[in-house]
Amino acid sequence: MHVLVVEDNPALRDQLRTLLEARGHRVGLAADGRSGLQLALADPPDVLVLDLGLPGLDGLRVCARLRAEADRHVPVLMLTARDGIDDKLAGFATGADDYLTKPFSGDELLARCTALSRRHRLGDSHVLRIGSLHINRRSGDVVRDGHRLELHPTALRLLLALAEASPRTLTRSELNRRLWGEDAPASDPLRSHLYLLRQALDRPFAVPMVRTVHGVGFRLEADA
Repeated sequence: MHVLVVEDNPALRDQLRTLLEARGHRVGLAADGRSGLQLALADPPDVLVLDLGLPGLDGLRVCARLRAEADRHVPVLMLTARDGIDDKLAGFATGADDYLTKPFSGDELLARCTALSRRHRLGDSHVLRIGSLHINRRSGDVVRDGHRLELHPTALRLLLALAEASPRTLTRSELNRRLWGEDAPASDPLRSHLYLLRQALDRPFAVPMVRTVHGVGFRLEADA
């Protein structure tokens, strides 16, 4: 993998470089948000390990600008010493793919980087592939097992949220926030859009991809 580490703590930055290079990965380093964003745009990594509390341009703003300016989806693993749910929701709302709270084990960071890299490694920079499912973020085309799917625009946004987080489970509150921000309707529209998504994505096929994790939320699983 090519991993870009954006972390302002010199000791932790060096530890992460040593850890990743020992496993044969190519590592880029940045100590602040602005230089990290420039490196990520100029040479998109397989995974961006991004500290939340950066000087100048913090991790949330780096992630938001990366999503707005990059010509491909760069997987972001956000690091923070904070463990409040509001911080996590803010990170996911700006486009982070995964979240790791300090202190963490090196093995866990390596495992999460590997999972993110495999999930988002693309032949086409705008196409997300999970099993037989191909989603073109730019055109909105969705194909599963060679069959083009017709999705309602909100169902497509729901699918993208699940796909970009896969295999992590998204809670109902996370999905509502991603789809409607702070203005989620009171009528629980998520239920109806999940139904429409499942009708298009899962019903015609033998293996369902949208899974309910009882008491937690929903996740998208590869079908192969």
